Amino acid sequence: MKRPQWPSWMPIDPYILLLLGTVGLAALFPARGTGADVASGASTAAIAFLFFLYGARLSTREAMDGLKHWRLHATVLACTFLIFPLLGLAARGLEPVLLTHPLYQGLLFLTLVPSTIQSSIAFTSIARGNVPAAICAGSFSSLVGIVVTPLLAAAVLGSSAGGFSADSLVDIVLQLLVPFVAGQLLRRWIGGFVARHKKVLGLVDRGSILLVVYTAFSEGMVQGIWHQVSPARLGGLLVVEAVLLAVMLTLTWYGAKALRFGREDRIAIQFAGSKKSLASGLPMASVLFGAHASLAVLPLMLFHQMQLMVCAVIAKRRSRDVPAGIGEPAPLTPRESAAPTRTAVGTGSRSH
Repeated sequence: MKRPQWPSWMPIDPYILLLLGTVGLAALFPARGTGADVASGASTAAIAFLFFLYGARLSTREAMDGLKHWRLHATVLACTFLIFPLLGLAARGLEPVLLTHPLYQGLLFLTLVPSTIQSSIAFTSIARGNVPAAICAGSFSSLVGIVVTPLLAAAVLGSSAGGFSADSLVDIVLQLLVPFVAGQLLRRWIGGFVARHKKVLGLVDRGSILLVVYTAFSEGMVQGIWHQVSPARLGGLLVVEAVLLAVMLTLTWYGAKALRFGREDRIAIQFAGSKKSLASGLPMASVLFGAHASLAVLPLMLFHQMQLMVCAVIAKRRSRDVPAGIGEPAPLTPRESAAPTRTAVGTGSRSH
């Protein structure tokens, strides 16, 4: 398998520019009235189709094979769904000094979403880590997150999330889990088609998420919630997220060392256990938060770009710090090469 490449400089991901452009479009021309109803219906259908594709992409056989490295995957899951949420709860003391209540709710939601897949693979490969483990760890995290993220949101956010209720869990099942299971069941017949049209379906992925962003931020503009955010508050949010990322990068690296993982496994754990998926988080936020989704996903969008830039630097440094006697990663087996290098349970965009 050809190693994923990452630019040598720290770019602003083109997809982030598209997302920001979509936010600007929603600010200037928000959907109202009938247009809002049409956009909402289209967004709901797009989310369902998105998770249907996720299910159709995920190779059950590869997922089962990946269970052999259960300690590594359990460590990544613990970082994603235990340590991250605990840090999010600990940040409650920053409200209202640095963060408003809506921004804190968005920050807390950020800590609940699954890890990334594609960027974890890319960074792990650049740093000469365990790429197959990164593929499986990210896939498991995204799969588990379909169920665990809504449950965690119900436990730590509750009705204070603005629009979140027991009905939201039903919506999650109908809009996310049912289409995902349907994709898995039909994978035997449509898996080949999905594999042959990855680029086209990747565009569908990204287009669906842009539609979700437009709908969420349009609702936010109509509700007037953006008057609650000031530049000082955004600056405070960026500082908090920078600290959160630094803590998780440190814990995953040295924690994996304390658990006696080898260097290649530590790299996979650091990159898979310290990041959050924009692709999985956006649709879930749309379902869980409704009209409040725009502020809920703002911390996630900022954290997403921050993690890409910081991890790009770390991956390059790790690649130069390879101990003597360790060369390039061993070539992948045909089975490993067949594993999804695009987001198996996430968007086809390389940035997710």
